[in-house]
Amino acid sequence: MSGNYYVACDLGAETGRVMLGTLHNGKLTVSEVHRFPNTPIREKDSLHWDIPRLYQEILAGLREISTYEEPIDSISCSSWASDYLLFEPDGSLVTPTYHYSDPRTEVGMKEVLSKVPWPTIYDETGVHKMPGNTLFQLGAEKHRRLKHSRLLPVADGFNYLLAGGVPRAEMSLASATQLYNPVTRTWSDRLLKALRLPPELLPPIVPGGTKLGALRAEILKETRLEETQVIASCSHEAAAALAGLPVGHNENWVYLRAGAWAVMGTALIGPVISYEGREMNFTNEMGYGGAVHLCKHTVGRWILDDCKQFWKEKDRELDEDVLRHLATSTPPFESLINVDDPRFTTPGDMPLKIQAFCKETGQPVPRKPGPVIRCVLESLALHYRKTLREIEGLTGREFTRLYLLGGSTSNLLYHFIANALEIPVVMVPANATPTGNIIVQALALGHIESLQEAREIVRHSFKWETITPHAAVWKEAFERLEGLALAAAE
Repeated sequence: MSGNYYVACDLGAETGRVMLGTLHNGKLTVSEVHRFPNTPIREKDSLHWDIPRLYQEILAGLREISTYEEPIDSISCSSWASDYLLFEPDGSLVTPTYHYSDPRTEVGMKEVLSKVPWPTIYDETGVHKMPGNTLFQLGAEKHRRLKHSRLLPVADGFNYLLAGGVPRAEMSLASATQLYNPVTRTWSDRLLKALRLPPELLPPIVPGGTKLGALRAEILKETRLEETQVIASCSHEAAAALAGLPVGHNENWVYLRAGAWAVMGTALIGPVISYEGREMNFTNEMGYGGAVHLCKHTVGRWILDDCKQFWKEKDRELDEDVLRHLATSTPPFESLINVDDPRFTTPGDMPLKIQAFCKETGQPVPRKPGPVIRCVLESLALHYRKTLREIEGLTGREFTRLYLLGGSTSNLLYHFIANALEIPVVMVPANATPTGNIIVQALALGHIESLQEAREIVRHSFKWETITPHAAVWKEAFERLEGLALAAAE
């Protein structure tokens, strides 16, 4: 035998992947076997997921892996949070499976908040307010769909489809439902009773790294993966990614998940549930080994992407290299925007909105793409400095390193972030979620003895690039931006 083999099903809200991991001589390799789009279905005013197709795509990946004729030790799924699958008592799927952006979520949130005050919900769960949260989706559910059903978060639902047996919710995704109490580490009886949800609706909760059983008989027949176990790894894609970081012993670190929207946070031994955290919209989610991830969902590349779309519609489409060149050719800190301003959260005419903000605040108005892009990138970097200070204030810690998931040292924004935060920024490879998923599977099977050993393996298995801060002028720019935000608030 040339090593241990694991399969990670990485179910993203836009793309799914079946990944193969190999652990051999203390080194981990991860490769993509099958990739497929995850496209929601729109029917009239409803938006939902095509679960049967996703299941067939996973089986296609497993059939491909079976042709390698290697013994696969285990398989586990990770996915996005908030959405869920409903199952009948006989294990059949209740359809449709709604999308977190379905219009019903706003109705559901109003329904729940009419029964339970928002401060009570936050005190009970430590989870931020967002219409797509599982709690608010349940507020819009029909009683007949829930009466005899069992609810499973998406990845846990797919683990159940693969293994059968008794349905289980892994702790990381359970904690993101806003039905979980991170202090008692159980489902919230208070919320279940207040909303009159059926007691059998929610399954038992298990920690990351729990063995669920062998593959279903029909899957075994189709794939011939005889010895493969299904494991509840870290079902939440973010928890999986963080489990696979090469964090040093006693290192004070934060992470940033970059994208159209961003998530910034850190790992703690217990939740932080306070008035301040609620007002700043921080959330507490569980991670591997009982860690609590205190994080904030905030703005990412959305503003930049909308600017690019605006120019494309005006027949001025510019690629990344040109935009980078134009931005670097522009003097620094000419204009800054408060990215939390409500006008920047809706699409359309983004460069014009940026120009309007700068005019209103008495700054030079950026007219060309270069100054606009520089303004956005610098403002985002300073926004993350502000978020870092909020995390430090809530935790009483001073952080010395940031792990940036999905980043590249060629991206100008990430250099700005290192400079603005004044700490080194480590670029995390794109396969962070399947890597962490596989690491937890190996821990569950005893192939790796501890999380510390796992992080050493990850550290030596992949290339890690670090951006070192070198500019000292960002503090003054941050103070200036704070003054602009304060003046606008007044």
